[in-house]
Amino acid sequence: MTTTFTWAIAQLERETADGYVYTGHYTVNAADGVYTAGAYGSVGFERPDNLIPFDDLTQDMVVGWVKDKLGEEQVTKIEEALQAQLDEKRAPTKQSGTPW
Repeated sequence: MTTTFTWAIAQLERETADGYVYTGHYTVNAADGVYTAGAYGSVGFERPDNLIPFDDLTQDMVVGWVKDKLGEEQVTKIEEALQAQLDEKRAPTKQSGTPW
């Protein structure tokens, strides 16, 4: 099955004086049609030279910032870990219980 990864912004932390966003809290959801898995994290942002007004920010824009801050390697690791969770749900390698 094909896995879909959906990145989203759960929350932003900002300075009220000028709208500078200094922290982004993100979620990543993986779904393959039957099973789902998710992850949550936060990244800090440096103050940019050209501040975009807070009301002009879009989720796609901030997700791009998050992925840039994490770097391609870390984004891949997050998605691979979620894929591993889906794979484990699909074909479990561990179980609990008793034989009686």
